[in-house]
Amino acid sequence: MRIAVAAGAGGGGSLRAVAEDGAPAGPVQDVPDLVSAVAERERDGAPRWVWPSTARLYPRLLEAGVRVSRCHDLELVENLLLGHAGRYGEPRSVRAAWARLRGEPVPADPPPSREASAQPSLFDDDAGRKEAADDLGQIVAVHAEQQRAIAGLDGFALLAAAESAGSLVAAEMGHDGLPWSAAEHDALLTELLGPRPSGGLRPRRLQDLADRISAAFGPRVHVNPDSPAQILRAFASAGLPIPSTRAHVLKQLDHPAVPLLLEYKELSRLHAAHGWAWLDTWVSGGRFRPEYVVGGVVSGRWATSGGGALQIPRVLRKAVVADPGWALVVADAAQLEPRVLAALAGDRAFAEAAAHGDLYAALSDAFQDDADGGRTARDKAKIALLSAMYGGGTADAVQLLGVLRSRFPQAFEYVEAAARAGERGRLVRSRLGRTCPPPSAGWRELTSAGDDDAPGPRQGTAAQALRGRGRFTRNFVVQATAADWALALLGSLRRRLTALGSPRLVFFQHDEVIVHGPAELADEVAAAVRAAAEEARGLLFGDTPVVFPMEIAVVDRYADAK
Repeated sequence: MRIAVAAGAGGGGSLRAVAEDGAPAGPVQDVPDLVSAVAERERDGAPRWVWPSTARLYPRLLEAGVRVSRCHDLELVENLLLGHAGRYGEPRSVRAAWARLRGEPVPADPPPSREASAQPSLFDDDAGRKEAADDLGQIVAVHAEQQRAIAGLDGFALLAAAESAGSLVAAEMGHDGLPWSAAEHDALLTELLGPRPSGGLRPRRLQDLADRISAAFGPRVHVNPDSPAQILRAFASAGLPIPSTRAHVLKQLDHPAVPLLLEYKELSRLHAAHGWAWLDTWVSGGRFRPEYVVGGVVSGRWATSGGGALQIPRVLRKAVVADPGWALVVADAAQLEPRVLAALAGDRAFAEAAAHGDLYAALSDAFQDDADGGRTARDKAKIALLSAMYGGGTADAVQLLGVLRSRFPQAFEYVEAAARAGERGRLVRSRLGRTCPPPSAGWRELTSAGDDDAPGPRQGTAAQALRGRGRFTRNFVVQATAADWALALLGSLRRRLTALGSPRLVFFQHDEVIVHGPAELADEVAAAVRAAAEEARGLLFGDTPVVFPMEIAVVDRYADAK
């Protein structure tokens, strides 16, 4: 059963049952308290809720203690369908989709800040803040059109369900939060940077490094290490001109300021991105609550609109501490993208190798150890595989690719075909139908057929643009399918954790999850993770010999997982 949901002002709203194909299956029901109405119907039958945006509606339900099992997020699904049609970037709101259905001018999507500020008024009776109510008729019509479109696309129903399930996970993780010790975080910052400064001053350790950096260039030179221009001038004055202050450039220099600058850069980055100001803003009540953006990257990977949850520095993982009597179950998929390629390509020899625990080691018999270069056969297998998936690489990588091509021709051809399609301006898709963006008009103009007679520089730029597009599509088919798999894993794991009761998903990053739950349930959680990975494999790839092993650690602190 599906129920369409329209939020109104003052905490009320409207509901309507719809069939699987989207056709109305009951009368409109106006309810004075939408939260209570959703909670009651969830208890009665756990329907699939059809609503404009999980990110906009679900947080208020969570605050009231209401969790739902399933949903259909109209905005996320509309975005997927627009992408499949090569119409990336078009508005995806219900009002925009409704306008497209009627052939009317399509309104722009509201900015995220407006959407976020509208959340309280959707359920709170606040006469001073009136927002336009959702239109149930538009919701029902847009959902029906989406279901019609999905029915004609192989695998897309699973993609829409997985993306929508991901939206529930994202909202729940933002609500529940990642266990975070503010005291541990403060202690780590104090150890690395010195006591917390006041008045916008540098922490003691950074100021000490800044003074030593200036001194390294001589008594007559003052260098602000936060100013790349001053650093470049200082090195030029010392007879060491460099093009930039990037770490790999600095490491090539023999100068006493280099190690000081590298340390300053690392600590300054920590202070700016995850220092005391970050701690004050994002951690409260022993929890870090980031704002996840489902499908924030075109490949289907998530992003964040605040908090930087996907870039937690390794040094700060000591601050991620389980509650007393609870544990963190940290799990990540081993060598996910190469395994995805093996399953996609159907290369029997490659698939047989991917049935082993360490894929690179299993492929190493195709290569030989290099005693002079120090590279093992496993290292070479890894380089060859990564080069095949991501493109580019050194001359050595090209040579290793030749070995891979001859040993696993189907796997190699799969990504080569995606690269050729990209260079021709075509679209490529993930296993479930997630679609890459089309090339820009500028790209098409630059790489048009007439450029064969263009001057040398333009011709070279066109060739570079073609290769760049090919590298992008080569990787897209693998990375986007890996994102599909991860979403299927999340949906399956969320369902299994609900059956266990109290354990909660609290972190997700590409191919890694963290579950926070009672220590006595840790083994059951680990079993649920493995079962979810197996289910995701079957959903995407059917009867494949490729395995997707999960490396699992049960720890009190995130830092102890690896």
